[in-house]
Amino acid sequence: MAQADGMPQPRAAPGQPCVFKLVLLGSGSVGKSSLALRYVKNDFRSAPPTVGCAFFTKVVDLGAESLKLEIWDTAGQEKYHSVCHLYFRGANAALLVYDITKKDSFHKAQQWLQDLEKEFCPGEVVLMLVGNKTDLSAEREVTLQEGQEFAESKRLLFMETSAKLNHQVTEVFSAVARELLQREGDRQGQARRGDAAVVLKEGPARQAKCCAR
Repeated sequence: MAQADGMPQPRAAPGQPCVFKLVLLGSGSVGKSSLALRYVKNDFRSAPPTVGCAFFTKVVDLGAESLKLEIWDTAGQEKYHSVCHLYFRGANAALLVYDITKKDSFHKAQQWLQDLEKEFCPGEVVLMLVGNKTDLSAEREVTLQEGQEFAESKRLLFMETSAKLNHQVTEVFSAVARELLQREGDRQGQARRGDAAVVLKEGPARQAKCCAR
């Protein structure tokens, strides 16, 4: 079921980059907090399980354009599952994170996708599947091919990472940021074309009224 207030819209103060909300979803201990901490502060350390939600911000510079990400790191424990639904409402993007050494976490990421599909219309939110902990590849339970095939079947972005080794962490968030800007540009282009069509349609009517006087 889509949100009652429609597609989540980025916001920006005059002269400031657009702000997009990104949520991290997944089981406990898959490394969501580690990914966020590594990306925002280039830091890696063991941390206690997230309670409720942690919040980070990061300005992403993509050359000619930039944007600001509000990163919401949700708790992975099952007892917080219903609370996490409150945090992903209004999101523009989501990372579905799993641990490549734990097959059940891969299945949990798929369940989170089902929850998102109930909340948003298809294509409304940028979604990326992220297989974390490639530094533990010797203990792998989810193959790279499994992740790729599921992502392709659901039209998700996909990447494997290691927060510990800082492998492809920046690339994950940059890929999401680029997709957000691309979709925002497409949305604005459609809006401008719609406005132009309205003006063209209304033009002759206004002119005829003027000439009739």
